[in-house]
Amino acid sequence: MTNFYKQKKFFYFLYMKNKLFRIPLLTIGFIFIIMGLRYIFVDEPWMLDKVANEERLNMTFEKLFSNEINDTLPGYLQQNYRFFGLWISMIGLFIISFLREKFIEDSDIRKSLLICTGLTVYLALVLAFIWIPSSPFIYLGLGIVILHSISIIGNRKIS
Repeated sequence: MTNFYKQKKFFYFLYMKNKLFRIPLLTIGFIFIIMGLRYIFVDEPWMLDKVANEERLNMTFEKLFSNEINDTLPGYLQQNYRFFGLWISMIGLFIISFLREKFIEDSDIRKSLLICTGLTVYLALVLAFIWIPSSPFIYLGLGIVILHSISIIGNRKIS
C-alpha cells in the first residue's frame, strides 16, 4: 500500500468518526432552532401543546381566558413563550456553533458539549414526564435522547 493511500484512508476514517459525533448534534441543534422559532412566531404558542397544557391547568384555555381578571393573560403568555422560544433557539445555535472542525478536534470541548447538551435534553425530558406526561413533545425528546446517545458513541470512536 502506498503512503498516500494509507494517509487518505486514515483521513477518511477520521472524517467518518467525526460524522457519527457531529451529525446527530447538528440535528439536535436544528431541531432546537426550529422549535424555538415556532414558539416565537406562532400567535398562540401555548396551543402547540394544548392538550397537555389544559391537562396541567385542569381547565380549558377558553375557561381560563373567559374570566375578566385574565384579559391580559394571553399577552403575558405570548411574551413568556417568545422568550422561551428565543432561549431554545439560542441553545440550538450554541450547539451548532461548537461543531466546527477546530472545536471537534479538542476532546475537552467535545465532552463539554455533550455534557451541556445532555443535561439540557435529559432534564427537560424528566420535567416533561413529571409535569406534562401527555405532551407529544415527549416523543421528540426521546428521539433527541437517541441522537445524543449516537453522538456519545461517535465521541468514543474519535477519542
